[in-house]
Amino acid sequence: MQTTADVTKKESSWSGWKGQAIDLLYWRNVKQSGAVFSSVLLLLFSLTQFSVVSVGAYLALAALSATISFRIYKSVLQAVQKTDEGHPFKGYLEMEISLSQDQISKYADKILIYTNTCMRELRRLFLVQDLIDSLKFAVLMWLLTYVGALFNGLTLLILAVVSMFTMPVVYEKHQAQIDQYVGLIRTHVNSVVGKIQAKIPGAKRKEE
Repeated sequence: MQTTADVTKKESSWSGWKGQAIDLLYWRNVKQSGAVFSSVLLLLFSLTQFSVVSVGAYLALAALSATISFRIYKSVLQAVQKTDEGHPFKGYLEMEISLSQDQISKYADKILIYTNTCMRELRRLFLVQDLIDSLKFAVLMWLLTYVGALFNGLTLLILAVVSMFTMPVVYEKHQAQIDQYVGLIRTHVNSVVGKIQAKIPGAKRKEE
């Protein structure tokens, strides 16, 4: 049974991860954000040229080369200096990395809730519970056919990563102007949707 201290600790840990992610995307630490951004982009660009198996194997070889070289270097250094500092990765080897049953259950519950929500929403759209929403979804799928013809999945993923690391900073610097334009677009879209609802029989939402 979870205690109040355990719940508080988990909430604090989640808040810490969330804060670190925000700091990365908003470039609070330029060196750290740059390192993560360049590493992810390098990985994605590598996947555009090589298979996933090849990229994974090369990354594993690079990591093993670094750790084995460091282990041998520290062993030789300890032998020359006649010291006994132990395994150079002892701290990492003793670090707890396993997931608890509570954590697995929590993540499984979140995945289940998300899956059920998506299934209900797709059923609502495909069975035309709301005509306007289904039309919007059809237009979106139609636009995606053009996007798919121009870009593949990896290209879209690269664009998504670039957007994640650039859009928050741009929005933070020009928030007032962006909010103004977004508001105008939203008003125009709502006006068009309202006109369509008025002209199509049965398209108007039922008042709750």
